[in-house]
Amino acid sequence: MKEYPVLRHLRRFLLGRWWIALLRSVSSLCHRGSQPLPATWQGLATKPIVRGLSILLVLLLFYPALYAQQATLSQKMSSMGLKSVTAADSTILVDLIYTRSDNFTDQVLYEDLDEAYLHPHALAGLLKAQKALKDLYPRYSLIVYDAARPMQVQQQMWRVVRGTTLRKYVSNPANGGGLHNYGLAVDVSIVDEEGVPLAMGTEVDHLGEESHITHEADLLREGKLTKKEADNRLLLRRVMRSGGFRALPSEWWHFNWCSRQEARENYQLIP
Repeated sequence: MKEYPVLRHLRRFLLGRWWIALLRSVSSLCHRGSQPLPATWQGLATKPIVRGLSILLVLLLFYPALYAQQATLSQKMSSMGLKSVTAADSTILVDLIYTRSDNFTDQVLYEDLDEAYLHPHALAGLLKAQKALKDLYPRYSLIVYDAARPMQVQQQMWRVVRGTTLRKYVSNPANGGGLHNYGLAVDVSIVDEEGVPLAMGTEVDHLGEESHITHEADLLREGKLTKKEADNRLLLRRVMRSGGFRALPSEWWHFNWCSRQEARENYQLIP
């Protein structure tokens, strides 16, 4: 079971001897002296019923904040009108790579999100792409690895690559971020009937020239990309184009719904 940071801090707080410190403070205020806390008070503070009531009081005070922490990202997405991919089409698989640490940041970036969200316009395009794929290969399906992404997560990504050669792969938040931050970009691939991703030459999230679609001819010639892998990439681009998406030259898995200029003029940034 996932433990959110605020819950972890609260647990430590509750397991500490904070109630004795509180009683000492109250005693000090009441008597305006520096006498130590009476032994009977210390004994009272360790009584199970007193400790239980104290914990209950803190939980009542902190529950709204705890709930908000656990539901922050999903609530934020929904409140902005973004839609769940799974709710729209359960045949599209979702495996958000930033819910775990095996990504280019080596960090878990989505603590409380396990659904992929998109702006309705981009989502409609993704549904068309899925249909196009099913028309060609009924047993294949799209799989989404990332979709709408808050700017706060974009900031975390940027801190990892800032000052390195990898910074060209991550949109600088200071420049307004990228299409993910509007719910208008999706990281996607194709899986077979067993749910196994088709070979594309690299893993999703591989930041390097092997992922560039503009270098595929060279990669083929150098033996870094097989004919089958190149064909799989072409199939992915074909179905995503049919849905209205544009491929990103440096990442075979990344597709944008519109330009950054269009996004800034017509859509809302996800904070």
